[in-house]
Amino acid sequence: MIPLVDLKRQYKTIQKEIRLAIQSVINRADFVLGQDVRLFEEEFARYVGVQHAIGVDSGTGALELALHVLGVGPGDEVIVPSFTFYATASSVCVVGARPVFCDVEDDTGNMDPSTIEKLITPKTKAIIPVHLFGQPANLNEIFKIAKRHNIPVIEDAAQSHGAKIQQENGSWKMAGSLGVLGCFSFYPGKNLGAYGDGGMVVANDSKLADKIKLLRDCGRTGKYQHDYIGYNKRLDTIQAAVLRVKLPKLDSWNEARRQKANLYDELFAKLGIRTLKVRPFVQSVRHVYAVRAPRRDELFEFLKDNGVSTGVHYPLPLHLQKAFEPFGYKKGDLPVSEKLAEEIISLPMFAELKDLEVRQVAAQIKRFYQK
Repeated sequence: MIPLVDLKRQYKTIQKEIRLAIQSVINRADFVLGQDVRLFEEEFARYVGVQHAIGVDSGTGALELALHVLGVGPGDEVIVPSFTFYATASSVCVVGARPVFCDVEDDTGNMDPSTIEKLITPKTKAIIPVHLFGQPANLNEIFKIAKRHNIPVIEDAAQSHGAKIQQENGSWKMAGSLGVLGCFSFYPGKNLGAYGDGGMVVANDSKLADKIKLLRDCGRTGKYQHDYIGYNKRLDTIQAAVLRVKLPKLDSWNEARRQKANLYDELFAKLGIRTLKVRPFVQSVRHVYAVRAPRRDELFEFLKDNGVSTGVHYPLPLHLQKAFEPFGYKKGDLPVSEKLAEEIISLPMFAELKDLEVRQVAAQIKRFYQK
């Protein structure tokens, strides 16, 4: 079976370093906000190109803290894409606000800037673009809209560790570094994944960063002193130690992913399979390699029966999820998101994937459509 993701292959390449890193934490017994958390925050901030990075419990927690620290709450609205993971919208609900779902681009799956402005009301307090599948959204256009209406942008960079966005002056910036806050997930399957849950909020605003540090740790200003109603959303030291081993390898792993994706692209172009496009003003890190597949569910079963593991990101857009029924959306409201949800299938993608395996996946898909 060719796996969708294979964390065991990656582990074999870093096994000794990982064991030493975890043992060092155990030897020090600094399991909560220990040395490796502080060092990883410093290293990740330098990598992303920001002033501050605050380790938290998950990507979901990062979004919740970002909204909280910006003062988003009951009666407010936040614009989010419908074609993404649940947490982008659930975090809005957790702080008491209303998610306002926008549609996405047909050829990338990312937030469609042309749909945003008509959704803005006096209640709109933030916009959260998602850098879907490792490709940054069109932030240059999104920022123009946000600036006109004085609305902060929070980047959901949970799938885009190391991705880059070209600025209008020609320079390149890291995904997550451009919004007022950037939120990352270190879920194990991410390009930079921990061995459990983990997340990060990055910022260039010192006041926001300081507030997030307090909020993630029970609003604590000293031992048994709490100045704010906060959360228990700390990044575990052992997870930070694992991530410190992995971070220096991230760029090479991302490049390997791009090479596999380029091979997929080449093979599928010959077969007429519709792939998601990568914009010329971004550098994707190919977190997920997804294609548009007629008879998607049949293809899914065929590939499983023929030794290829696949996934579906995402089978039901958020505006049609039962959890968000109270907001009154119905089928047909966001047609592009709904169409993508019917057609998308995610193929094996990880740095250690072999070229032969990529060719085998493409060959099986060719078999399916020729039978």
